[in-house]
Amino acid sequence: MTFIQILALSLIQGLTEFLPVSSSAHLILGSKLFSWPDQGLVFDVATHLGTLFAVLFYFRATIVDLCVSWLRPAVTTAQLEHRAMAKYLVLASIPAILVGAIAHSWVESYLRDVRVIAIATLVFGALLWIADAFFSKDRALENMKLKPALLIGLAQVLALIPGASRSGVTMTMGRMLGFSADAAARFSFLLAIPILGAAGAYGLLRMMTNDTGLDWTQFTLAVFLSAIAGWVCIAAFLALLKRYGLMPFVIYRLVLGVVLLAISF
Repeated sequence: MTFIQILALSLIQGLTEFLPVSSSAHLILGSKLFSWPDQGLVFDVATHLGTLFAVLFYFRATIVDLCVSWLRPAVTTAQLEHRAMAKYLVLASIPAILVGAIAHSWVESYLRDVRVIAIATLVFGALLWIADAFFSKDRALENMKLKPALLIGLAQVLALIPGASRSGVTMTMGRMLGFSADAAARFSFLLAIPILGAAGAYGLLRMMTNDTGLDWTQFTLAVFLSAIAGWVCIAAFLALLKRYGLMPFVIYRLVLGVVLLAISF
């Protein structure tokens, strides 16, 4: 991979991983526009690790509270809430990790098609609009319970469809369950931690068992760039969400889906 390709794809991955717009769609679009070959396993692992570092750093205070609540006896109401949230995040991650482990190869073989990504971008964009426009939206993150957490976790399984967007489907379900846009987004970002960790670990295992021709300079650069882009994306998205809501991202998804359909046909 050239420096320009690493730079562009790392920034695309980092900026779109946490937005409800599908990183898969943007990586495909970038590759099609510039006639770049598939980025390959090493790049995928690097950007997964980079975006994992981004969300860990941004929510570092929250993550410390979640971990401490399990290491020490939970006494106060805040400590009990942190312990419950940590449990919800772990349990909500299980469906996507299990289904992903079983169906990953099948998805890679049969669903990574521009037409599938385009249709998924449109369909899940429309669902995000419905959830944002027609459902109650005032529940705070502190009101998260086991049942809604599991429903959001089950919705996350749909993100295995390229173009659906992991952030998009989890925020959509969060909104349908009555959570505010900010609460749905924050839970979605925290829920990314186990998924990105599992994806990165699986990719590293494949790298160790295959001859990937690893270039450590390129790998480190991709990790660094995607981490910086991911952190900026989270901060900017949460700020924009309070001001404009999710509708700009719905419109963007619909336009992107039409562009991908035009490219595919």
